Amino acid sequence: MSALIGYAALACVAGGLLAGSVVLAVARDGRLALRVALDLWLAAGLLRLALPPSWDQLLSAAAIVAVRQLVGLGLGPARAATAGEK
Repeated sequence: MSALIGYAALACVAGGLLAGSVVLAVARDGRLALRVALDLWLAAGLLRLALPPSWDQLLSAAAIVAVRQLVGLGLGPARAATAGEK
């Protein structure tokens, strides 16, 4: 069971890289691509928490959540400013 969870987490990491690259290529928006990738990396971190817990897994999931929140806060004013210019 733990091997299956590990492979699922690895698939989420790879999916985050792929999805982030696709969003960057199509939308040409690096912030949006990072946000998409972080969503999938957060899923990978949460999947890893289903394994026997360790502090490293908990800290990595918390770090991903913190970075995701900071990116989300950074996107708010930039998106509102660009929407007003159009």
